[in-house]
Amino acid sequence: MIALVGVTLGQIYAGPLLTQLVAGAAIGSVGLSVAARRLPNWQVAPLSVVGLAGYTALAMYLAARRAGVPGPLGEVFLDAARNGIPRLLTAMIPVEPLPDTVVVPVAAAWLAGFAAAEVALRAGRLLLGYVPSTLLYAGALYVMGPNAESALWPPVAFAALGIAGLALTARPATTPAETAADTAAGPDDGVRRALRLRIVAGHVIGLVTVLALAAGLAPLVSERVNADPVDPRRYVQPPQVESLDESPLIRISGWALNPDQKLLDITTEVMSTNADPPPPEGETADDVADDVPDDVASDVTGGVADEAESTADGDTPVGAGIRIRLAVLHDYDGVTWKVGATYRNAGRVLPPVTPHPDATVDTIRQEITIAELTGRLLPAVATPQRVDGARVAYDPESGTLIRPEGLTPGLRYTVTSVRERPDYNQLSAANVPAGDEVARVLHVGDGVPEQMQRLAEKIAAENGAPYQRALAIEQFLSEHYRFVADAPSGHAYPNLAFFLFGPREAGGQRGTSEQFAAAFAVLGRLVGLPTRVVVGFRPPTGNGPVRAGDASAWPEVLFSGLGWVPFDPLPQPDNQPRPVEEEFKPQPEPSTPPPSPEQTPPVDPTTPSGPELVLATPPRRGPSAPVLAGFGLGTLILLAASAAITILLLRRALRRRRLSEGPPEARVVGAWLEVMDALRLARHPAAAHLSASEVAAHARQVNVPSIRPAVPPIDELAGLLNHLTFGAATVDEDQARAAVAQARAYTEKLRDGQPWWRRLWWSLHLGPLRWHR
Repeated sequence: MIALVGVTLGQIYAGPLLTQLVAGAAIGSVGLSVAARRLPNWQVAPLSVVGLAGYTALAMYLAARRAGVPGPLGEVFLDAARNGIPRLLTAMIPVEPLPDTVVVPVAAAWLAGFAAAEVALRAGRLLLGYVPSTLLYAGALYVMGPNAESALWPPVAFAALGIAGLALTARPATTPAETAADTAAGPDDGVRRALRLRIVAGHVIGLVTVLALAAGLAPLVSERVNADPVDPRRYVQPPQVESLDESPLIRISGWALNPDQKLLDITTEVMSTNADPPPPEGETADDVADDVPDDVASDVTGGVADEAESTADGDTPVGAGIRIRLAVLHDYDGVTWKVGATYRNAGRVLPPVTPHPDATVDTIRQEITIAELTGRLLPAVATPQRVDGARVAYDPESGTLIRPEGLTPGLRYTVTSVRERPDYNQLSAANVPAGDEVARVLHVGDGVPEQMQRLAEKIAAENGAPYQRALAIEQFLSEHYRFVADAPSGHAYPNLAFFLFGPREAGGQRGTSEQFAAAFAVLGRLVGLPTRVVVGFRPPTGNGPVRAGDASAWPEVLFSGLGWVPFDPLPQPDNQPRPVEEEFKPQPEPSTPPPSPEQTPPVDPTTPSGPELVLATPPRRGPSAPVLAGFGLGTLILLAASAAITILLLRRALRRRRLSEGPPEARVVGAWLEVMDALRLARHPAAAHLSASEVAAHARQVNVPSIRPAVPPIDELAGLLNHLTFGAATVDEDQARAAVAQARAYTEKLRDGQPWWRRLWWSLHLGPLRWHR
């Protein structure tokens, strides 16, 4: 039964070693108790403890030798004994049998075997002797949690062995002679009848109890059959990175101040490639697009970050241009790009990747020796599949590694990675994923600078396909900004706004790869592209030292079916940046109150302007100056009042046509236009590329301090608009009334939260009369 525990727990382990070690512990512990059953108990217990220590050491030795764990065995054993439980509960599934991941199951199996054998053999309590093995089995199921598939035969075999043990150790049946003797010497008939009655009553009561328990527990058990069990790993904190490694993007500026600092040494070997020989050094997606028709090739050029390929016998050094990844940053809150990874202790073999069938896949092996690189992040070519020579923790989502103990000078390890290069010809038609699964890489923090928002809207309006948007952002950054290695660090919204729109004479429009990558990623998310920032190294060759000056950051965009594709927004070394044109540098809308009638001349095309608008000195016989001034002021007030009344009437008529007239479909559209106008009047316009659901989410986030409580939602209105646009072509009268009511409630609440002069300007603004013409 204890050996079956090893079979069950082995479902989350890589290979059969754990099952074999647990079976050995079961045989050793029970066998030792059986062999020493004639000895006193106080002698058997110390003997079993010695056997436990010896067998556990043997199990850890076998696991260490098979996994190639470096370091003295004594230190490895002590480290496994101290950290066995937390590392087992934070290990990546499947768990590789290592000293610290086998010590707990092996020791528990030995102790369970010793306790069960002593209780069953020495005390003769077989049913009580099942308790240790049953508790061990339950503990194995708890450790597995939801990380293994359902298996039927191990629990059935476990129960069958228990039943067989009870049946085989039952009392033997009495012989007929013994039965006759017992009958002759037994009690009289009355006593026998009472005894039979008591036995029957006991059987009936036992049967009723069993049936009641079965009826009460069966529904509870059946409900748990398809339920996911609790994963104990959520209660244990996985390995963490240091604060410096949580946002390594800020380290690039520090490394740039000492570019000759040696961080690590590398030796690269390109082991295999699943496609034809890649283009030589210097070829990018431009060259790949030569065989594409001209109208398509113009789109698939230059946008994808180039990685010069390596050849073993050409002029290009082996491994030249291969990017070494240090960290992948998914999360951005408007202040800092962060790793946000969940690392799990892993063995040498990491989870495999399934590349796209049309992608070129290179198997690359690098031997890396740490020099002066600090922290816990472990450099490796994406995506690592095997790590030898160092204990690592791995984040499958980002494909990055850490060494929980930290990096030390002289640490040497070998990483075998699978690098996937997509088919660039498919990029022009590729789409990007959407929904909750990519919400993390589409999120931007609150407080996006208005200039960045307008720049993103312009890029989105002029470029429809996702790849075209990414290419437009990359070209804009590479053509208008200067790369400066000693630029100050920073990638919060104010830093990026100064980098994009700050005056050059004051240090704006220049930065390191930190600002280029961060600006690309933020602008990409604003136009609907799932992006992330990668920090790593781009050494000139694949063999030799990697220095601080080789550190770099680059953005990546997620395309459906192609995966993460890197881009390179850095300008060429000999490129002279072009001035940022005014259309790419939009000015914010004026936030001052509208001019008063005394400051605004009447809108009259026949009225002269400029120097011609000078009143001549009135003749003495005409009206006096106060009379002329009063007449002019009255005229201005009259014209302004007439214009205001006209605008109010036109706005009321427009609102009436939208919300009260026409078929239900037209009123739903009119309600939506009212909401869009209200957002613009409140200076929170919705970006043109947003869908209706995204506009509804944007509308809920409008922050007007004076609005308490917050503005009501417009989700139902957005759903009706989607239904009208993409579903059925009609809506009923009740739906139209609900949409109009929701639009009225939202716009009135938003308007009431404005200051008095904004409410006045809201009513007199000409925008709604022309915005949707």
